[in-house]
Amino acid sequence: MNNILEVQNVSKHFTGHTALDNVSLSVPQGSIYGLLGPNGAGKTTLIRIINHITAPDEGMVMFDGHRLVEADVASIGYLPEERGLYKKMKVGEQAVFFAMLKGMSRREATVSLKEWFEKFEILDWWNKKVEELSKGMAQKIQFIVTVLHRPKLLIFDEPFSGFDPINANLLKEEILSLHRDGATVIFSTHNMASVEALCDEITLINNSHNILTGNVNEIRNRIGGNRTAFVVGGDTALLSQRLNELGLSMTSEKLDNGDTRLLIKRGDAVSMRSIIDLVNSTADIRMIEPAMPSMEEIFIETVKTYNSTHNINE
Repeated sequence: MNNILEVQNVSKHFTGHTALDNVSLSVPQGSIYGLLGPNGAGKTTLIRIINHITAPDEGMVMFDGHRLVEADVASIGYLPEERGLYKKMKVGEQAVFFAMLKGMSRREATVSLKEWFEKFEILDWWNKKVEELSKGMAQKIQFIVTVLHRPKLLIFDEPFSGFDPINANLLKEEILSLHRDGATVIFSTHNMASVEALCDEITLINNSHNILTGNVNEIRNRIGGNRTAFVVGGDTALLSQRLNELGLSMTSEKLDNGDTRLLIKRGDAVSMRSIIDLVNSTADIRMIEPAMPSMEEIFIETVKTYNSTHNINE
C-alpha cells in the first residue's frame, strides 16, 4: 500500500524544549490513522509541520510521493482543536471566504456549502453573524469548511470535543463517508474508544518520541495475545497458589451470579493447554475467551513503561 504521508526523522526544537525528537511515521493512503499521546507530547507540533505552518529543524515530510511543499496544503483539510471563526462576519460569507482560500470559485463554494448546510440543518443561519452561534453550531461550520474541497488528507484534532452524542455521531458518519470516497484521515485524540472503533493504524508520541507504531489489531494481539479470560465457579484460592508457583499473574473479579472472572497472563514457558488444564483441575470452567487489552490500557501502560525506563516524571 502506498503512503500518502511519510514523516522522516523529524525534530523540532524551541528555546529550552524539544517538541519532536527524530520522529518517523508512515500513513498509508486510504487509512484512518490515530495520532495519540499525552498533552504536551508533540502531536500538535507535528500537525503544524504537516500543514506547513512551521518547518522542522531536522528531517523532512513526504506527501503523496514528493517532498511536502506549501502548495500541498490545498490537498489537506485541517480541523484544529482550538476552533477559530471571525465573530463579526456572517456565517455564509465567512464559509465562502475559507472555501475560496482552498481554491474553490465563489459560485462552486456557495452551491456546495448550501448543500452541506442543509445536510447539517443549519441553512437558516447563513446570514447570521458567527457571534450568534452556539459552540456546537460553530464547530459544525468549521467541520464543513474543513472537508468542503474534498482534500486527499483530512486531519482532525479532537473532532468530537464539545459535541453531544447525536451530533458527534453525525460527524463520525460524515467522516466515514469521506473516507469511503477515498480520503485518508488522521485523528489526534484522547478518546481511545474512537481509536478502537475507527482507526486502522496508530502512532503514540510521548515526550517528543514515537514510542509505538503499527496496526491497531496487530498491536493489541502483540501486547495482549498472552492474556486469557476465564469465567469459573468455585473457590479460586488453590488456583491462585498454583499460578504463583509457576510465576504467572492472575486478577479476579466476582460476578453478580457468584462466578469469578479471571484474567490470566501466561509466560512464554507455559502453554495455553497447561493453563486450561490447571484451571480445570481447580475450578469449574464456565467460559474461556481471549482478553485483548483496550487501546486505553495499551496507551497508559506504554506511556508508564516508557517514562519509568527513561526516568521521566509524569
